[in-house]
Amino acid sequence: MKTNVLIVEDDAVLNQMLVMALRKAGYEMSSARSWAEARRQIDSQAPDVVLLDMNLPDAEGLGPLSEVAAERPTVMLTAYGSIDHAVQAMRLGAADYLVKPVNLDELEIVIRRAVDAGRLRAGRAVDQAASSVRRTPDLLGESPAMGRLHQLIDALAPAESTVLITGESGTGKELVAHAIHQAGPRRAERFVAVDCCTLQETLFESELFGHERGAFTGADRRKPGLIEAAAGGTLFLDEIGDIGAALQAKLLRVLETGRFRRVGATADLRADVRVVAATNRDLPKMVEDGQFRADLYYRLSALVIEVPPLRERAQDIPLLVRHFATRAARDGDPPEFSDTALAQLCQYPWPGNVRELRNVVERVALLSPRGQRIENWHLPAVRLPQREVAAGTDVDRLLQGEPTLDEVERRYLTLLLERHGGNRRRVAEVLGISERTAYRMIERFGLR
Repeated sequence: MKTNVLIVEDDAVLNQMLVMALRKAGYEMSSARSWAEARRQIDSQAPDVVLLDMNLPDAEGLGPLSEVAAERPTVMLTAYGSIDHAVQAMRLGAADYLVKPVNLDELEIVIRRAVDAGRLRAGRAVDQAASSVRRTPDLLGESPAMGRLHQLIDALAPAESTVLITGESGTGKELVAHAIHQAGPRRAERFVAVDCCTLQETLFESELFGHERGAFTGADRRKPGLIEAAAGGTLFLDEIGDIGAALQAKLLRVLETGRFRRVGATADLRADVRVVAATNRDLPKMVEDGQFRADLYYRLSALVIEVPPLRERAQDIPLLVRHFATRAARDGDPPEFSDTALAQLCQYPWPGNVRELRNVVERVALLSPRGQRIENWHLPAVRLPQREVAAGTDVDRLLQGEPTLDEVERRYLTLLLERHGGNRRRVAEVLGISERTAYRMIERFGLR
């Protein structure tokens, strides 16, 4: 969308001349000839940049600058330039300071620089206040399932429409949202993510829409929300199935009208963002049960991407293991996983998906001595499918001939030592006891 510029200049001829020149240069223009009129337009239209005359009929000096500069980039215009005035203006937050008559080429450069600085400042505020922007690696995988996912991302990314990403927890839905943003027309602007399930409903509304000064206890100043911080870019709403009914209605209005209202405000603002949402919940079932608005679901689900679980793309596991091990090793050489260890990882169903695999690999890589080859007994205990198949045979072996409790204990300990290559630490982890206690049991039964 075009950059919206508000000219606040009481000289009617100069006001109109600047409006015409900047509109011809491709800006979306609005104007005011008094501070009262300008204040109304700032509240209702949320301009990207304000060009502010220093002397207005109802306000003189730098008073208006101190009000507006905290909210958006403001360039001061004056017919009586001085170093002292310029220094004061910059201290109060002015993006720049120009003396009339204004050179139009210089003005365009100043406007572009002010917009860039304003977006950078908004981005930093989001990072510091909400910690909502997260860096994530690219999508990895060469399986057919991942090939289909990449094709779908490439097909849907160029559109401006809302996208709903579905999939189990830990499959990488935020990675997909990042990929959509990077492949779309808003790639040069910000990607702002917010986890819908981590904030209380009242806080979530304030974080998303922003709030006015005095809107609630503790609101001592106006604060832009995440929608404003993501202006021109992508807003990612993670776990959208967890938001309450009141917020569902307000979010539906944003998607339908492209407008929103800060908490405590009376005027609407433009929502110049592409919304990408994600959930691991069954939204159609929630709609059926009355827990999620049907109209919001239909608006979100125009474009749907389903992320496959890791068990449906097990052939990607070796690639992911190398990636996570390399990242965990940082400056050192990543550990090498044996074929047996990789086979064990590939056979596990991974209910926690890629997130669970990452945690396992990073833990093993961080705890292993440098240069150690990772074998299957170094891996945390997991219940692999083949163990379940063999469970009947193991049980028969343990209970054959109606043994005493001591004999069952001895046989089970023998079975675990065989399964884990004699590794006492692994046996202790499976039994849920200390390694010292496991050693005493081994000594007791003469199984060294």
